[in-house]
Amino acid sequence: MSEYKRNTGFFHQVYHVAWSDLMFLKHNLLNTIIMTIMGPLLYLIAFGYGLRSGETDIGVSYVAFVIPGIMALTSLSGSFSSTSTRINVQRLYYKSFDEMMLCPLSNAAIVLGKSMLGLVRGLMGCFLMYAIGLVLAPDLELTPLAVICVIISCMVFSMLGMLAALIAKSHQSMSTFNSLIILPMTFLCGTFFEVDSLEPIFQGILYCLPLTHSSLCIRAACLPDFYTDFPWISLAVLVVFGVVIFALSHYMLKVRKI
Repeated sequence: MSEYKRNTGFFHQVYHVAWSDLMFLKHNLLNTIIMTIMGPLLYLIAFGYGLRSGETDIGVSYVAFVIPGIMALTSLSGSFSSTSTRINVQRLYYKSFDEMMLCPLSNAAIVLGKSMLGLVRGLMGCFLMYAIGLVLAPDLELTPLAVICVIISCMVFSMLGMLAALIAKSHQSMSTFNSLIILPMTFLCGTFFEVDSLEPIFQGILYCLPLTHSSLCIRAACLPDFYTDFPWISLAVLVVFGVVIFALSHYMLKVRKI
């Protein structure tokens, strides 16, 4: 078994782990696109047009301000939900995840491979939202840094979905995690407003959550003419979140705490 691992490239293992999930995405592409884009569209209509209009303090229209925040939110909802739901069903219902664990695959390849579904779905949602944003807000720019921020965000939240699915002992546990962690992040992490406008104590709490840093990075990268300084610290924090989540998922697989 160890000889197989040595003779099989790491990324080849990642591909084999991700293959079935990506085929699932391919055969359900239209349904996936509809499910991925409907939530962001409703947020855009409700918050971008229904609750506020005009310009923000940084001189850009509120629609242009909120679309990068919704892209960050899409990277969370699309990546997290697809990975966590898929693994949760495979573990608790079909038991196919346990069968995969018997294969001669490295734990790191399993973590990255099972995160590919969330990464791809999150990227689809983010760039569909960006395409809509180009029509509604010409101030938006698709810079290389914006692409990097979106990819990192989707990967972090996809691995978070895997970690949550590994920890959850039942479907009810997964729902509890969504209610306590994901739902508050959806509305409180600077996706629809500037975090700096809050009281310092609330800022401190929100800066402990990864979606806050994702929102800051994607917004600054998509609106470079209105943000003179890119929040490199937030990008570094987001990467650290990814490394920690990867390490925890790897540990869960290594000690079979699943």
